[in-house]
Parts: sequence; structure tokens; C-alpha cells
Amino acid sequence: QVQLVESGGGLVQPGGSLRLSCAASGSIFSINAMGWYRQAPGKERELVATITSGGSTNYADSVKGRFTISRDNAKNTVYLQMNSLKPEDTAVYYCNAQLQVHRLFKSRDYWGQGTQVTVSS
Repeated sequence: QVQLVESGGGLVQPGGSLRLSCAASGSIFSINAMGWYRQAPGKERELVATITSGGSTNYADSVKGRFTISRDNAKNTVYLQMNSLKPEDTAVYYCNAQLQVHRLFKSRDYWGQGTQVTVSS
């Protein structure tokens, strides 16, 4: 059984910073890409940032220059450093991992339970 556990969400004022963490645990053979998605009330879930096992990153245009994704492969953990936060960044943030539980199985998506980020004065 695989679990993705997120932490680090909360309430922050505009212009502030937060750091999200997501640790994958359980029966894991290998992890390919990891990433963060978010969903605001009344909106669809959208990509925030992704990072491959080799360290290549991809960001949504709305967060480029403000957010930084990183990962620690030894700890099966992905991070999202969020700076210069805006009210429009308010959403539930979900961790995603594309991973294999066995060498003979295909890679598939796993999701965390989500962590709330609220940017408000």
C-alpha cells in the first residue's frame, strides 16, 4: 500500500511564504515524476509544478518565478517552496507521484489527501 502524506499548508498573508512537503511511503519500487496540483473552490484541479526523477521541472505560468519545486529521492519526498503568495493562490494543494510498486507493474498515479493553503489579510 502506498501513501502520500502532505504537510505545510496554512493561512498566510499576501506576499508571504509557505513550504509544502509530501512524503511517499509503502511498497514502492520506483518513483518517476512527482508534482503538485491545486484546486480552488468552483474550479478544476490544475497543475502547479512537476519534477522528474532526474530533476527536470515544469511550472504553471501563474507560479513561475514565485514557486520552486524540489525533491529528495532518498526520502521519496517532494517539496514546494511558495514565495510572494497571492490571494489567487488560495486552494487545496494535492501531491502527485507517478510510481511503480513492482518492477513488473506499470507506473500509475497516486495522490495525497490535500492540504489547504489560504492567502488572505
